[in-house]
Amino acid sequence: MGDDSNTARLKTAAYDCAIVQCEGWDGAMAPFEAELNGMLGGPLPTKVGETSRQDNWLVIRIAPRRFWLLCDGTPPIVDVDAELGCALPVGEGRVRLRLSGEGLKRLLERCGSIDWETLGEGRAVQTGFHRVPVLLLRSGTLECDLFVPRSLSESLRKWIADASADGN
Repeated sequence: MGDDSNTARLKTAAYDCAIVQCEGWDGAMAPFEAELNGMLGGPLPTKVGETSRQDNWLVIRIAPRRFWLLCDGTPPIVDVDAELGCALPVGEGRVRLRLSGEGLKRLLERCGSIDWETLGEGRAVQTGFHRVPVLLLRSGTLECDLFVPRSLSESLRKWIADASADGN
């Protein structure tokens, strides 16, 4: 996709992103995490909102038993033992909106309940923007990614542009 626009010192761009959601069953988390750790080749995030990097994957723990695996390009097949949990691609239904620039912090303060100062780089939080559920990943000092439902991405982009323009 890669469509860029500048509004009020805030840059937005939309990208496709491969996302595989992995969830462990209640009572099977220790072996599930061990299996997933072995597949990815590195430690998993231990707390909700934390991230870790394994090869070309960014792993986000989005809930106590749920992980999102993000990568650019086509995701490899993640084959989880059905006795321990499941894995399914959810990227077709999502778009990654990258927000960056001087107006980002002010925009986030206007649009949602996000404490930018305590949300460290590489951390994620689930929230809502304009009644749309989003996963916000802080990727830099003045940069974040919003993972939003594809069907609502264009209206959310317009709403963000309007909110950003109103801030001046």
